Amino acid sequence: MKLKNVLIVVNDIEKSIAFYKSIFGLEVLLDNDGNVIMTEGLVLQDAKIWKKFLGRDITPKNNSCELYFEENSIEEFSKKLENYSEPIEYVNRLMTHSWGQKVIRFYDPDGNLIEVGTPM
Repeated sequence: MKLKNVLIVVNDIEKSIAFYKSIFGLEVLLDNDGNVIMTEGLVLQDAKIWKKFLGRDITPKNNSCELYFEENSIEEFSKKLENYSEPIEYVNRLMTHSWGQKVIRFYDPDGNLIEVGTPM
Protein backbone atom coordinates (compact mmCIF):
# COMPACT_ATOMS: atom_id res chain seq x y z
CA MET A 1 0.00 0.00 0.00
CA LYS A 2 1.12 3.58 -0.61
CA LEU A 3 -0.18 7.01 0.23
CA LYS A 4 -1.64 8.41 -2.99
CA ASN A 5 -2.95 11.90 -2.16
CA VAL A 6 -3.48 14.45 0.58
CA LEU A 7 -6.88 16.16 0.59
CA ILE A 8 -7.54 19.59 2.05
CA VAL A 9 -10.87 21.36 2.38
CA VAL A 10 -11.32 24.75 0.72
CA ASN A 11 -14.16 27.25 0.46
CA ASP A 12 -13.41 28.54 -3.03
CA ILE A 13 -11.93 25.98 -5.43
CA GLU A 14 -10.93 28.54 -8.08
CA LYS A 15 -9.23 30.81 -5.56
CA SER A 16 -7.35 27.83 -4.11
CA ILE A 17 -6.29 26.58 -7.54
CA ALA A 18 -4.91 30.05 -8.31
CA PHE A 19 -3.08 30.15 -4.95
CA TYR A 20 -1.41 26.75 -5.29
CA LYS A 21 -0.57 27.37 -8.94
CA SER A 22 0.91 30.83 -8.33
CA ILE A 23 2.76 30.08 -5.10
CA PHE A 24 3.88 26.47 -5.71
CA GLY A 25 3.57 25.96 -9.46
CA LEU A 26 1.04 23.12 -9.07
CA GLU A 27 -1.21 22.27 -12.01
CA VAL A 28 -4.70 20.78 -12.19
CA LEU A 29 -4.68 17.14 -13.29
CA LEU A 30 -8.39 16.42 -12.87
CA ASP A 31 -11.39 18.57 -12.00
CA ASN A 32 -14.40 16.59 -10.79
CA ASP A 33 -16.72 19.49 -9.95
CA GLY A 34 -15.75 20.26 -6.37
CA ASN A 35 -12.91 17.75 -6.13
CA VAL A 36 -9.70 18.86 -7.86
CA ILE A 37 -6.56 16.76 -8.10
CA MET A 38 -3.39 18.79 -8.56
CA THR A 39 0.20 17.77 -9.25
CA GLU A 40 2.33 16.59 -6.33
CA GLY A 41 -0.67 14.67 -4.92
CA LEU A 42 -2.65 17.61 -3.54
CA VAL A 43 -6.44 17.30 -3.68
CA LEU A 44 -8.74 20.28 -3.09
CA GLN A 45 -12.24 19.42 -1.85
CA ASP A 46 -15.08 21.94 -1.81
CA ALA A 47 -16.05 22.60 1.83
CA LYS A 48 -19.79 22.29 1.15
CA ILE A 49 -19.33 18.82 -0.34
CA TRP A 50 -16.95 17.74 2.43
CA LYS A 51 -19.27 18.93 5.20
CA LYS A 52 -22.25 17.16 3.61
CA PHE A 53 -20.21 13.98 3.16
CA LEU A 54 -18.90 13.92 6.74
CA GLY A 55 -21.87 15.49 8.48
CA ARG A 56 -19.47 17.45 10.69
CA ASP A 57 -18.18 20.99 11.00
CA ILE A 58 -14.90 22.04 9.42
CA THR A 59 -12.39 23.77 11.69
CA PRO A 60 -9.99 26.08 9.81
CA LYS A 61 -6.64 26.91 11.42
CA ASN A 62 -6.86 23.86 13.67
CA ASN A 63 -3.04 23.56 13.51
CA SER A 64 -3.19 19.77 13.74
CA CYS A 65 -1.39 19.11 10.44
CA GLU A 66 0.50 20.95 7.74
CA LEU A 67 1.50 20.68 4.11
CA TYR A 68 5.28 20.63 3.86
CA PHE A 69 7.21 21.81 0.81
CA GLU A 70 10.96 22.10 0.26
CA GLU A 71 12.60 25.00 -1.54
CA ASN A 72 16.30 25.58 -2.22
CA SER A 73 15.86 29.31 -2.93
CA ILE A 74 13.85 30.11 0.18
CA GLU A 75 14.77 33.81 0.24
CA GLU A 76 13.30 34.19 -3.27
CA PHE A 77 10.26 32.19 -2.19
CA SER A 78 9.82 34.53 0.79
CA LYS A 79 9.78 37.49 -1.62
CA LYS A 80 7.18 35.69 -3.76
CA LEU A 81 4.92 35.43 -0.71
CA GLU A 82 5.44 39.11 0.11
CA ASN A 83 4.40 40.03 -3.44
CA TYR A 84 1.36 37.74 -3.66
CA SER A 85 -1.81 39.54 -4.76
CA GLU A 86 -3.59 38.86 -1.45
CA PRO A 87 -2.26 39.18 2.10
CA ILE A 88 -0.54 36.09 3.50
CA GLU A 89 -1.18 35.24 7.16
CA TYR A 90 2.12 34.06 8.62
CA VAL A 91 2.72 31.78 11.57
CA ASN A 92 6.38 32.69 11.29
CA ARG A 93 8.25 34.56 8.61
CA LEU A 94 11.58 33.29 7.34
CA MET A 95 13.56 31.93 10.29
CA THR A 96 16.42 29.53 10.90
CA HIS A 97 16.05 26.58 13.28
CA SER A 98 18.87 25.65 15.65
CA TRP A 99 19.78 22.76 13.32
CA GLY A 100 20.30 25.17 10.41
CA GLN A 101 17.14 24.64 8.36
CA LYS A 102 15.38 27.79 7.13
CA VAL A 103 11.58 27.71 7.20
CA ILE A 104 8.48 29.81 6.66
CA ARG A 105 5.03 28.87 8.00
CA PHE A 106 1.79 30.42 6.85
CA TYR A 107 -1.86 29.64 6.10
CA ASP A 108 -3.46 29.16 2.72
CA PRO A 109 -6.65 31.18 2.04
CA ASP A 110 -8.71 28.60 3.95
CA GLY A 111 -6.55 28.27 7.05
CA ASN A 112 -4.65 25.14 6.02
CA LEU A 113 -1.18 25.33 7.58
CA ILE A 114 1.80 25.26 5.19
CA GLU A 115 5.51 25.00 5.94
CA VAL A 116 8.22 25.64 3.37
CA GLY A 117 11.73 24.70 4.35
CA THR A 118 15.15 24.26 2.86
CA PRO A 119 16.12 20.63 2.18
CA MET A 120 17.86 18.87 5.07
